[in-house]
Amino acid sequence: MRLLMCSAAMACIALALPQVGLAQQTGSNFDRAKNVSVRQRPRPDYEATGQKAGGFTLYPRMTVDVEHNDNIYAQATNKVDDTIWRVKPELAVRSDWSRHALGLFAGGNIIRYSDNGSEDAEEYTVAANGRVDIARGSNLTGSIQTQRLVEPRTSPTAPTASGKPVKYDLTQGTISLAKEFNRLRVTGRLDDKDFNYKDVPNVAGTGIVDQDFRDRNELYYGAKAEYAVSPDTAVYLSATGNKKDYDANIAASDRTSDGYVLGVGANFDVSELVRGDVQVGYMKQSYDNPIFADIDGFSAVGRLEWFPTQLTTIGLNGSRSIEESTAPGSQGFISNNIGASIDHELMRNVLLSAAYTHGKDNYKGVDRDDKRDNFSATATYLLNRRVGLFLTYNYLKQDSSGAQSGASFKDNKLIASVALQF
Repeated sequence: MRLLMCSAAMACIALALPQVGLAQQTGSNFDRAKNVSVRQRPRPDYEATGQKAGGFTLYPRMTVDVEHNDNIYAQATNKVDDTIWRVKPELAVRSDWSRHALGLFAGGNIIRYSDNGSEDAEEYTVAANGRVDIARGSNLTGSIQTQRLVEPRTSPTAPTASGKPVKYDLTQGTISLAKEFNRLRVTGRLDDKDFNYKDVPNVAGTGIVDQDFRDRNELYYGAKAEYAVSPDTAVYLSATGNKKDYDANIAASDRTSDGYVLGVGANFDVSELVRGDVQVGYMKQSYDNPIFADIDGFSAVGRLEWFPTQLTTIGLNGSRSIEESTAPGSQGFISNNIGASIDHELMRNVLLSAAYTHGKDNYKGVDRDDKRDNFSATATYLLNRRVGLFLTYNYLKQDSSGAQSGASFKDNKLIASVALQF
């Protein structure tokens, strides 16, 4: 599908990073394409045709956003509002081969504030991914990308004393091997992520807010075995280990750790009404630093989609995971999230979407709990295969409590976007 409807905040059109994952195979017990969501539905009259170049097709795109934000520093008091402009040039390249696949992507994001130039920033992404079809039901996929990103002021890990938003480099690679044996499919996966954060000046401009303690490498390795109990339902076991190696050698902030997640689950597309993937299990993270206690407990991740009509898709999602902390004295936190979304196709080229998420973060080692409520709504109008218009409203509320509480704030954003694709 050459038209990808993105989330409200992204407000984008056409191809994002090319997806060259597992090819669908006719008759496979693991296909989950019985139902098609509103966002997945093909819209041939509004899909980019691309530019042919040998065995590849090029998909250029340009998105321009204008946003009004009533609390750009994510503060409880003395709120500052501003108008923010973003220009996002992108180029996606996808192979047209009958077997195997290769995709390339390059994109940027130029961010400019009308009244607060210290918040100006630039982001970029360069990526490649591919698939080797070894045999029927067996393939090898991989991807690699490097990014320069800006941490949002609203992030729970963002420093409150910084005079500028934190920039960081993220380089990551993934390789996955899958083999299908009739009713059994086995997948092995390896992921590597390297984070490099940049120091920022403090609010007073008299010093820096050190971010080197956040630099780290994260290695994930795991396997998943799925058994198809029927053509539309599979149960599975999964195991994922990790090694998080921090560069800092300072005892108070070295969060180097090893961990794992063990899970059981099921994925299904059982009727014309519902499909989903739900996993529950056990997670544990053990820290090399003796001042940090282990974190463990119940883990979960899942998403359900309900199709009351062909024009409406309702989603439910949730997760419980262990995340990295930047709070002094805290080794990490357990992040709990639950949410719902709805997408409705008012007309073939007019879509309405809304989503709500409630999150709660329980920090370990310190007295701090964060609660977040996030609501967004988007109207999408596709003029033709080259032009799309988007209007998005986003509301975020964060309440932080405890002796070592973080930031509490409310933030409203209104974003208008135009996307051009060729």
